[in-house]
Amino acid sequence: MLVVYSANGEMYKLRAADAKERQFWVTQLRACAKYHMENNSKTTPSSRSRSLTLLPHGTPNSASPCSQRHLSAGAPGVVSVTHHKSPAAARRAKSQYSGQLHEVREMMNQVEGQQKNLVHAIESLPGSGPLTALDQDLLLLKATSAATLSCLGECFTLLQQSVRQAGPPSHKPGASETILGWHGPTSHSTDQLKNGTLGSLPSASANITWAILPNSSEEEHGSQPEPEPNAGPELVLSEEEQSDNEDKEEAELGAMDDQRSVILHLISQLKLGMDLTKVVLPTFILEKRSLLEMYADFMAHPDLLLAITAGATPEERVISFVEYYLTAFHEGRKGTLAKKPYNPIIGETFHCSWEVPKDRVKSKRTSPHSPISCLEHPMADDPCKSYKLRFVAEQVSHHPPISCFYCECKEKRLCVNTHVWTKSKFMGMSVGVSMIGEGVLRLLDHGEEYVFTLPSAYARSILTVPWVELGGKVNISCAKTGYSATVTFHTKPFYGGKVHRVTAEVKHNPTNTIVCKAHGEWNGTLEFTYSNGETKVIDTTALPVYPKKLRPLEKQGPMESRNLWQEVTHYLRLGDIDAATEQKRRLEEKQRMEERKRETLHTPWRPKYFIPEGDGWVYFNPLWKTH
Repeated sequence: MLVVYSANGEMYKLRAADAKERQFWVTQLRACAKYHMENNSKTTPSSRSRSLTLLPHGTPNSASPCSQRHLSAGAPGVVSVTHHKSPAAARRAKSQYSGQLHEVREMMNQVEGQQKNLVHAIESLPGSGPLTALDQDLLLLKATSAATLSCLGECFTLLQQSVRQAGPPSHKPGASETILGWHGPTSHSTDQLKNGTLGSLPSASANITWAILPNSSEEEHGSQPEPEPNAGPELVLSEEEQSDNEDKEEAELGAMDDQRSVILHLISQLKLGMDLTKVVLPTFILEKRSLLEMYADFMAHPDLLLAITAGATPEERVISFVEYYLTAFHEGRKGTLAKKPYNPIIGETFHCSWEVPKDRVKSKRTSPHSPISCLEHPMADDPCKSYKLRFVAEQVSHHPPISCFYCECKEKRLCVNTHVWTKSKFMGMSVGVSMIGEGVLRLLDHGEEYVFTLPSAYARSILTVPWVELGGKVNISCAKTGYSATVTFHTKPFYGGKVHRVTAEVKHNPTNTIVCKAHGEWNGTLEFTYSNGETKVIDTTALPVYPKKLRPLEKQGPMESRNLWQEVTHYLRLGDIDAATEQKRRLEEKQRMEERKRETLHTPWRPKYFIPEGDGWVYFNPLWKTH
């Protein structure tokens, strides 16, 4: 097999019948390329002597050191041929490409200098008048040019790597190759992003972001306030807990011009694929709850969770778990609002519980109960007639940002232990958040463990009206019973297609039998089809939501989520974004001081409720160890 690369960027893959035929083609192609190279160098040498510019014709570009340079006459040939599985040919191609990469680097340096001129010209515009530095078209031009240059830099890096790999394994790049390195535009804003400042942004811009799950940015993860030294797990008294009456409504996000301008300005300083872990994002779209509380809201249908243990057979139990899993996300994500919970700081905790009437916990296939309106809050008048489900979450790590949560019901001998690492990435017009980690549901009465993973989340259309969708494939498996499930969250295609689609398939691996299929929308209607031909439809919006029970603020510890973020939440409710930002800044500064103190004393952080075990984290006193 051989590949023909044309000077205009086209690539042709050819496969010869045998080695003799391949050599014939190679010889003829090289002769053709040589002929055209020699002919072009004699007749039109100036056709390849050109400079690139982003500025209007005649505009000087003195800032770029390469502004007056032109390509040399030794331009790339019309075609070049690369043999697969031929080290000798690869080495010859390497020596040919090295000189060409020098020319590419020179052009990119020139373009980089002119892009800097463009950015400088835009940012030098007056703050008021018919044309300002925050003009949307100019900001879009700045963002597009920066993104294009970043993509070219990535492509250049890949070219370098492919050329270097053509040499012997022991080869190390020499000085002549090292000079080819192009590290992308080093705009003045890069350091500002790392240091947490955005000097060229107006004061109102300190309030904008678009992430839907916390990206472990320095703004909220940077350093952490430390509670009492060596403080152990604290006892949370259930009699102190009260039903949660917090306003859970979140205002819809509009496409306001001032927000879009600041987002465009920020996008112009990011690179495609950039990991947002070390980037400080300004805060605007805050959800008035911590990520730890968001995980608790995934448990808003505890009757479905507890009903898993009521399944008479392993098949019923795994199907019940899949049903619960698919219905959990709509309440935890608050619909499709592209809002961002507070990034929990290390040591932050969240405690709550639910009371579930016993007559509501039944096998959903064998003993269906009457439906309840989603506007009702099912509660048991007598605590003896209800099950208690307890929940605790803690931020156990800073780098990487790892959250852990554990919930248990002693009466049903059921518990869930989960650790999640959130990792966000800038994707151009979207932000993606990967949920790395896994959870384990344990049914002690049946000796079963169900291991599950979580989907990724995406904030789309960040320049207009941001919205959220889930995506990716997750797995649920039980080693003891041999049952497993594959759940796929489908992202919307670029053209056409539906949003929020999800499909699932439950399989008995020993017999290779599919026992259940499901499809629908994770925030709408789901249809389940069972192996016996029965079907069931679940409307997630009509399911009863059980309110959390938690202690009032005055009885919560200083590191409990609602107490920790109460000032920020207070001002967000009032709509005073500046005051909320100031309260958040004070909290972050206190975090940084505590972090520096721990580094000075060489004191490692020790979580309260979770301990590392293998590749994950487990609750310090889990139900499977005490019962």
